[in-house]
Amino acid sequence: MTREKEIYKVTLVGGVANLLLVGFKFIAGTVGHSGAMLADAVHSLSDFLTDVVVLIFVGISAKPQDESHDFGHGKFETIATLFIGLALVAAALGIVVSGAGKLAAWLQGESLPSPGKIALWGALVSIVVKELLYQYTAIKGRKLESKAVVANAWHHRSDSLSSIGCAIGIGGAIFLGDRWTVLDPLASIVVGAMLVKVAWDLLVPSVGELTEQSLPDSTEKEIMGLIESVEGVCQPHNLRTRRIGNRIAAEVHIRLDGAMTLNEAHEKASAIERLFKGRFGNNAHIIIHMEPKK
Repeated sequence: MTREKEIYKVTLVGGVANLLLVGFKFIAGTVGHSGAMLADAVHSLSDFLTDVVVLIFVGISAKPQDESHDFGHGKFETIATLFIGLALVAAALGIVVSGAGKLAAWLQGESLPSPGKIALWGALVSIVVKELLYQYTAIKGRKLESKAVVANAWHHRSDSLSSIGCAIGIGGAIFLGDRWTVLDPLASIVVGAMLVKVAWDLLVPSVGELTEQSLPDSTEKEIMGLIESVEGVCQPHNLRTRRIGNRIAAEVHIRLDGAMTLNEAHEKASAIERLFKGRFGNNAHIIIHMEPKK
């Protein structure tokens, strides 16, 4: 099965599970009178929408290079990751605002309705399903070297964390009495804050890639080491690196003996390219500018 088809399969599994959870949570939240569960249902809805985004953008990113995209379409996958992060921010802020509104009402003396047990069951089912989806998606994402799939896995994990908060709040409100119904919105606020941190961790690298951020210093040092390991090549300089979706690209200047024939110089450059692709994958791209030694 091709990488693209594997990503489609993983995302489709998550999408179907999210769609079922959305319906179940909305019913549980409505029947169980739980604002936390309804907020969690909205979070699952954002998960489903991001699954749709991944299915669309990964298909585009798998296209080979063409006249309009000389370096391929890999950054469409980065755009998908960015959208997932933004959707997660929106879901997190929605949860925090909703919880804060109910907390403010409680502080002003308004009594909050006690959630029903069906809402608690909704949270418990969600925890199990979403954690299983996280493990499955994260393993596949790392294997496929897809940042979008890994990001989507964290969206599953964030939903699981959200459901844990809901379970604590709903369970406390049910079993500790009416005075503790405030635990429901409090749990929403805490979980929402956690989700903002997860979203931040997804957005920062995506923005970095879209703005042509260089690879980490450790990776650049490794590239320089590979180049210097080729006999006859010296003084590599002007290294420029970036990431294009799930692959990396580099440009570098090297110095060779000025008396070397064109065939010999080409072989040195080819040796560097083989080492580079052997380390970073066949889709990795490197441009080598050759100069005579001074």
